[in-house]
Amino acid sequence: MTTLSDAPKESFRLSMLIYDSRYRSLTIQFVALLGFMLVVAWLVSNTLQNLEALGKPIDFGFFSEPASYDINQRLIDYNSRDSHLRASFVGLLNTLLVAVMGCALATVMGVVIGVMRLSKNWMLSRIMTVYVELFRNVPVLLWIVFFMAILIETLPPPNAFRGETPSASMWLWDSMAVTNRGIYMPEPLFSRGLGDVSFFGAFNISLELIALVVALIAGFWASGRIKARADRIQEATGDRPTTWYLRLAVVVLPFAVILILLGFHLGYPALKGFNFQGGIHMRNSLIALWLALSFYTAAFIAENVRAGILAVSGGQTEAAEALGLRPNRIMSLVVLPQALRVIIPPLISQYLNLTKNSSLAIAVGYMDITGTLGGITMNQTGRELECVLLLMLVYLIISLSISLVMNWYNKRVKLVER
Repeated sequence: MTTLSDAPKESFRLSMLIYDSRYRSLTIQFVALLGFMLVVAWLVSNTLQNLEALGKPIDFGFFSEPASYDINQRLIDYNSRDSHLRASFVGLLNTLLVAVMGCALATVMGVVIGVMRLSKNWMLSRIMTVYVELFRNVPVLLWIVFFMAILIETLPPPNAFRGETPSASMWLWDSMAVTNRGIYMPEPLFSRGLGDVSFFGAFNISLELIALVVALIAGFWASGRIKARADRIQEATGDRPTTWYLRLAVVVLPFAVILILLGFHLGYPALKGFNFQGGIHMRNSLIALWLALSFYTAAFIAENVRAGILAVSGGQTEAAEALGLRPNRIMSLVVLPQALRVIIPPLISQYLNLTKNSSLAIAVGYMDITGTLGGITMNQTGRELECVLLLMLVYLIISLSISLVMNWYNKRVKLVER
């Protein structure tokens, strides 16, 4: 009687790293990685040696020196005696402000325009087509300068609001002034403030703002729990309870109570001397940059939305129509949720492009992170390498953060296949 036994396993030999297909690919990848690391190490070493020879070794001590320049648009307190570090932080906040405002407006406009491009109204769809082709085929820098010129040349100066018969008037019950120097609007004030809290000694955040943000986050969380409970009831019984008033109450009521307890009121701008004083001042540079980036990016988002809607099978719309749903309900409940899986991936790229295009702000005098750290600070200190490397790191972190958030949202809204 014969028995079969497994063949003895072959022992590992160094020659197998080259001749054995199981190991050859790993060997090639390791050699390529080692070569890349050696090239990077040589570049870094050569750069450091050249800087030492020039008497400019890598040093970030310049951040503690006085900046000695002003920043006209800022979200936190700043003056020219503050350090370059604080000036760079002010520029970073300005960049984030434009990015958030631009992404929000561009998304709303892009969705509306993308849907209108598919409208059965021939005139409306053609107008939206002209908009898309016009904005996406002209460089964004030209749009920034164009919007800035429009704001400066067409809006009235502050002295037009003066006199017994002024040639210009304020908007919204005399609470907002739109001038060629910017927009002046009411600012939120509190008669019973809670004070400020300092973060790393670099900036202060009011406790009132923290309390309001916490109230909103808690309210939206509670609203989500109510919705989840309604979903479970609907799945179990087929009937969905009415919850809109509860969801609205848990968001609005705590927020309103905190406002009342803090003595919330508005501070209105007033014409004093040659300009308006008080309130929130949005300069033309910020407005022009915001509108130009939003209108430009909205044209690309509109095409993404149109492509996503067209990717949804026509049978979905026909089935919804057969159930008696109105066209607007079909779009919001049936088509758009399915189109999101096509829309969101390219939408991430548009958000990243908008954020990076904000570096063109220096063209209209808006001081973002490129204008502060990559502009005046770099020119004053002569630390080109340090400033450029930090600037690249800042944009890299912002871009990766946007991608992380949008990828998380993409997973939340993707369709679950059964």
